Amino acid sequence: MRVRADIVALINAGLDDDQIAEELHCHRTTPYRVRRALAEASLNVAARVLAEELPTGQVRDYRPARMPTSPAQAAANRARLLAALSEPPAHDTESEAA
Repeated sequence: MRVRADIVALINAGLDDDQIAEELHCHRTTPYRVRRALAEASLNVAARVLAEELPTGQVRDYRPARMPTSPAQAAANRARLLAALSEPPAHDTESEAA
């Protein structure tokens, strides 16, 4: 939801929904919806902060789509690549016959 700055200012000033609706000539549910959107946004921020194990931004439950390769796996991959590159290329007998 797009939040109107004038409604936020009046919410911060301590006015209730009926007073805001009367002052801004809007429906009385509009300030209610803005108030609810602000509460949900602050809950999302609070949940994010509580989920952090360290204040550095490292989140406990974070799992990237692709895990980084370990040093042992990188060494094994490098060894397989070097072995494959050191083998002589296989000749295609069909192309030589033609």
